[in-house]
Amino acid sequence: MSYLSDSYVEETRFGFWFLRSHTWQHHVLRVAINDLRSLFDHPLPANPVLLDAGCGQGKSFQYLRQVFAPQRLIGVDADPHSLALSAEEAERQGMAVELIGSDCAVLAIPDASVDLLFCHQTFHHLVEQEKALAEFHRVLKPGGYLMFAESTEAYIDTWVIRWLFRHPMHVQKSAAQYLQMIRRQGFQFEECNVSYPYLWWSRARDFGLLERVGLRRPKPFGQREETLVNVVARKPVEEAAG
Repeated sequence: MSYLSDSYVEETRFGFWFLRSHTWQHHVLRVAINDLRSLFDHPLPANPVLLDAGCGQGKSFQYLRQVFAPQRLIGVDADPHSLALSAEEAERQGMAVELIGSDCAVLAIPDASVDLLFCHQTFHHLVEQEKALAEFHRVLKPGGYLMFAESTEAYIDTWVIRWLFRHPMHVQKSAAQYLQMIRRQGFQFEECNVSYPYLWWSRARDFGLLERVGLRRPKPFGQREETLVNVVARKPVEEAAG
């Protein structure tokens, strides 16, 4: 059974392979999860229900367990093949993970049932981004957290990425536009809850090669186009009364 829809753009063969690579796991997933953890300015929920929205092949599961210690972990993905590989990864890690085949724009998850929602490098594949974000807001408990890590248009709209991967180009956004969209949905966050990693792999024009060999200094924050944005955004607690 296929869960793919017009609101999700399927990955290329190269992209599917890359999501199994050591580079993806060690230099992308691990780094993003650790960075998101550093952006919390309140204690983590104890024994949380954690939803991995766009879990792909399940390579995030081990890191989410190490950092957030969820009592219940749910993985959602629109691709049946990815879900099958997620099940294998969960078994390999000795983890109990509930897997759901679904597009992020229509989540088969009850209202206000999730403490932490992890969305990593998923949004640039989604056509119906506003609907997906509304679903994230719906399933999170009041006071729950959206952990959002995404590549921006400045990275996605480069010849290397367009050649190797597949994305809906008309919905790509800048870091500021992603943050505006999240805030508009009703999530709350401050500057201390946001980071703009400028990692070597996110500089697709040369992968930071000139900087690594000392031929160029990296541009400081505020003088460059941000290629990544990470944010920990909270669903307001007062919505419990609504």
